[in-house]
Amino acid sequence: MEYFVQRRVLDEVGLNEMAQKGTWTIKPTAAERMKASLRCSVPRLKHAALSWIPVLSWLPRYSVRENAIGDLISGCSVGIMHLPQGMAYALLASLRPVFGLYTSLYPVLVYFIFGTSRHISIGTFAVISIMVGSVTERLAPDSNFHVNGTNGTGGVDLDARDAFRVQIACSLTVLAGIFQILLGVVRFGFVVTYLSEPLVRGYTTASACHVCVSQLKYLFGVTPARFTGPLALIYTLVDLCRLLPQTKVPELLVSLVALSVLILVKELNGCYSKKLPLPIPIEIIVIIAATAITHFCGLTSKYSVDVVGEIPSGLKAPRAPDATLFSQVIGDAFAVAIVGYAINISLGKTFALKHGYKVDSNQELVALGLSNTVGGFFQCYSVTSSLSRSLVQESTGGKTQVAGLISSIIVLVTVLKIGSLFSDLPKAVLSTIVFVNLKGMFKQFTDVPLLWKTNKVDLLVWLVTFVSTILLNLDIGLAVSIGFSMLTIIFRTQLPRYSILGHVAGTDLYLDTETYKEAKEIPGIKIFRSSSTIFYTNAEMYLEALQEKSGIEIGKLLTAKKKRDTKLKREQRKAKTEAKKQQSKAASHLPDGKLSKTTVERKVSAGQKGHREGDAVLSSQTETPMNGHVNWAYRHDAAATDLELHEAPHSGEGEGKPRESATHSVILDVSTTSFVDTVAVKTLKNIFRDFGEIDLDVYLAGCQACVVEQLETAAFFSESLPKSRLFVSVHDAVLHVLETPGRKDFVVDVSCSTLM
Repeated sequence: MEYFVQRRVLDEVGLNEMAQKGTWTIKPTAAERMKASLRCSVPRLKHAALSWIPVLSWLPRYSVRENAIGDLISGCSVGIMHLPQGMAYALLASLRPVFGLYTSLYPVLVYFIFGTSRHISIGTFAVISIMVGSVTERLAPDSNFHVNGTNGTGGVDLDARDAFRVQIACSLTVLAGIFQILLGVVRFGFVVTYLSEPLVRGYTTASACHVCVSQLKYLFGVTPARFTGPLALIYTLVDLCRLLPQTKVPELLVSLVALSVLILVKELNGCYSKKLPLPIPIEIIVIIAATAITHFCGLTSKYSVDVVGEIPSGLKAPRAPDATLFSQVIGDAFAVAIVGYAINISLGKTFALKHGYKVDSNQELVALGLSNTVGGFFQCYSVTSSLSRSLVQESTGGKTQVAGLISSIIVLVTVLKIGSLFSDLPKAVLSTIVFVNLKGMFKQFTDVPLLWKTNKVDLLVWLVTFVSTILLNLDIGLAVSIGFSMLTIIFRTQLPRYSILGHVAGTDLYLDTETYKEAKEIPGIKIFRSSSTIFYTNAEMYLEALQEKSGIEIGKLLTAKKKRDTKLKREQRKAKTEAKKQQSKAASHLPDGKLSKTTVERKVSAGQKGHREGDAVLSSQTETPMNGHVNWAYRHDAAATDLELHEAPHSGEGEGKPRESATHSVILDVSTTSFVDTVAVKTLKNIFRDFGEIDLDVYLAGCQACVVEQLETAAFFSESLPKSRLFVSVHDAVLHVLETPGRKDFVVDVSCSTLM
């Protein structure tokens, strides 16, 4: 295909006339918006209710025929997964397993009412559990609950310790929920965009390592010391290695058998996922089998296998969290709130994109915050969506959050009636369930070779996040990761790529001369472009790069001009002195004592001629082909006492070969600039002023309308710097320069009509 475009050259004034620039859309004022937001009506009230409580919009339209069977099967499958994962992840939070079951119940019901995703499964999650566990163990270590026993022996008051840890977890959860609700109400859902995908994946991978190390003690049946702060993971591993000779062989055997069965059946589920109507619920099967074997074989009494212990039946009354703990967990609560929401919204948007519906990021914040806040009153700890359960919910036919409602009913029945039957469940079995469910997170190590090939900056973010989280723990590691990610953004904007553009013959394209062979510089014109917005962090570098790339060093040229002006004034004074001497001499020979007027004028004319010749010398700048196109504005001889400016000799003027010529115009391509601040405006003004002083014309090209408005507001334009210096495109600016009187001899292959 080819197309032919013919129009007149457009500067900013011409564009405004042709396109009729103006305010064609009337925006309401702040007072009008405030008045509209406070106006109450039945439709507005209905819309607000449906927005804040999404279940009211989709549940009345629920199709039993289309969705009921899929939601029922999906809900049962997810409910069966909730039981082992809830109990196992509760151990990660350093809580008793029953609190994991509570966490799989109440928050799911709340999300059913307020959530907007149809496929994610809310509940316990390994990363959030280990974050909560790090707080509970830090504020309630075993050393604070030692009791004196008989015969000088002592132990730990487990009941008091566990009760206090529940208070800590509930306070942390409620505070995290409050943060999420507040962020959602003020429409701050975009905050999660500052957690890039490499950061989240690196963080969750490092968290998986923390989870693994925390569960090793159950697999080997040992009790390592509790470490906090930086390098806690390393110290824990060293202590575990030290305690390996004390490994309880029965617990290790139970762990290995359970781990082998879980891995084998899960691989079978993966291989035959298309043939199996439902995945084999191996986790609940292993739990039932392990509980039965432990109970009937007496493994607890004979081999001291560590078991879950008593699981109380029934539900507990709601209780307000301990507000005095808020000040101690505020930082951890904010980290839990952000990480939980990041995981939740990433999964929600993934499924929404796959199935063609929309997830409201702000409403998701509110829904997750309410799930945490309400759950905190019912002795639950922080929740988010789980990848493994969400995949099962989607793959088994779940269409709506009715599946989540059914799964919570299964958990409720378990808590009320059959929870006490799992009192003899070995903790080692729950640990193996945690290990197996971390497979997806450990697969994220494959990001490293992929990012090495695609984007090394993202790879650096991934590695820094992973290493800092491993070495500095989850809270400090997250802060360091976010800080480093922000630094990469700053460096990318502060260190953009600067380039000189050349014209591709026969087109209106202007491309980087260092990248494209056919892009040739137009003699006498320098076209400069930055790949980033010009603002206060890179404005000075923009000016330096402009001088370096174009070869026009403003400071030295202005200094040279100042020296030349000083020399010229000295010569003029000398000429005047000589003229006076000549006048006095002539007066002695003339009878009337007067000097001829012609003689004086000739002397003054000679001085002005010298001035013009000096300007011509200053304006002449040669182009030297060294590793691309380099334009030297001057040549400096260290041995000389003065700065010498020479005009380059003309190159051979063969057919089709333009002669080397002086640079007379500079075009700044600002099409990549999306805003300007006061520093950028001052920098551009200085460029126009300084380049103008050495007789170089400067033009702006590709300026966006919002940037033009900002320039107008900043009083950028004036009589000496009119809007006619702004052009719609680089091509318009080039054509204008070439049509300027005195520039016509520089035309090479640039025409007003462009055939493409």
